[in-house]
Amino acid sequence: GLYSFCLAYLCYALLLVLLYYVYFARLLSKSDGSNPIPLKSFRDLFPTPAPGQPLLRTETWVSPQLSALARSFFAQSFYKQLLTEGERYVMTIFNVLSFGQQGVYDVINNLGSLVARFVFLPIEENYYVFFTTTLQRGQSQRQQSPESVAIFASTLSVLLNFVILLGLVIVCFGWSYSYLLLLLKSYCGYVLVLAVNGMSECFFFATMSKEEVDRYNHKMLLFSFVLLVSSWQLTKWLGGVGFILANCIQMCARIAHSLQYIHTYFASSPHNPIKDSLPSPVTITTLLVSGVVMAFSERQLCCNQGVVFAAAHVALGAMCLFVVLLCIFWKERSLVTFIRQNFLNKTKTN
Repeated sequence: GLYSFCLAYLCYALLLVLLYYVYFARLLSKSDGSNPIPLKSFRDLFPTPAPGQPLLRTETWVSPQLSALARSFFAQSFYKQLLTEGERYVMTIFNVLSFGQQGVYDVINNLGSLVARFVFLPIEENYYVFFTTTLQRGQSQRQQSPESVAIFASTLSVLLNFVILLGLVIVCFGWSYSYLLLLLKSYCGYVLVLAVNGMSECFFFATMSKEEVDRYNHKMLLFSFVLLVSSWQLTKWLGGVGFILANCIQMCARIAHSLQYIHTYFASSPHNPIKDSLPSPVTITTLLVSGVVMAFSERQLCCNQGVVFAAAHVALGAMCLFVVLLCIFWKERSLVTFIRQNFLNKTKTN
C-alpha cells in the first residue's frame, strides 16, 4: 500500500519533468523567432561548463548568480511548505489529535479550501501577472510611471475590497449555516484572512526585488515558528479549532507585514489603496445586522424543529443576503464599476 503510493508519486514527478522538457524542446524548435525564453538550444537546459574553467570547480558548471537565486527560491519554498502544511506536521509528530479528529479536520479543511482554490487563487494568479507587467520589479513607486502607479493602485484597492467583502459575507452567513460544526464555523473566519493575505501578498511578491525576497525568507522562518508553536499549544486547549486559530494568527502576521509594505510603497503618492479598499460603514453595518439576525434565526428556527422551520431559516438567510448585495451595489460603486468594465462588457463583446 505505502510503496504503491510512493511509486505513484514518483511516476507523477518523472512524467511532469518529462512533459516540461518536451514543452521546452518544442518551444526551442520554432524557427519563426517567437521564442519567449532566453535559451538558444535544448542543450542550454542542462549544465554546461564555462569555457576556460577547471572542470572540477562548481562555478564551471553553475552560474553563481543563478545558484544564489535558486537557493533563495528553495528557502522560500521550504518556508512556504511549513506555513502551508505545518499543522499536519504537528498533528503527526506530536499526536495531538486522534485519528477520528484528524479525519474530521481534513474533511473540513478540504471543504473550506474550495473557495480559496476556485475563487481566490485564480484571481491572485491572474493579477500577479498583471502587476508584474504593469510595474518594474525592484523599483520604488517614484521610479514608476504615474499612469502605471495610478492603474495599479486602483486595481489593488478594488481587488482588496472584493476579497474583504466576499470574506465578510462568508463569515456572516457561513457561521449561521454550519449547524453544530464549530470547526466549520471557525473556518469561515479563516477564509476571510486567507483571502486578504493572498491578495496583499500578490502585490508584495510582484514588486519586491531579490534582496527583499531574501529578507522575507527570514521573516517566513519566524512566521513558520509562530505557526508551529501556536498550533501545538492551541490544539491542546481547543482540539482541531486550535489549528485553524493558529493559521489565523500566522496569516494575520503576514497580512500586517504586507499591508505595511503597501503603505510604505504608496507613502509618497496621492494613492492610498488600503484606505480605499475598506468597505463603507453602511455595508459593514448591514453585514453586522444580517449576522445578528442569522444568529437569532439559527437559535430559534434551526435545526431540530422540522422542515418548515429549517426552510424559514433558509428563506430568512436569502432575504438578508439579497439586502447585503443591494447595499454592496449601492455603496461599493468602485467595485461595481470595475466588474462592469472588466468582466460584463467583455462578456457582451464576446
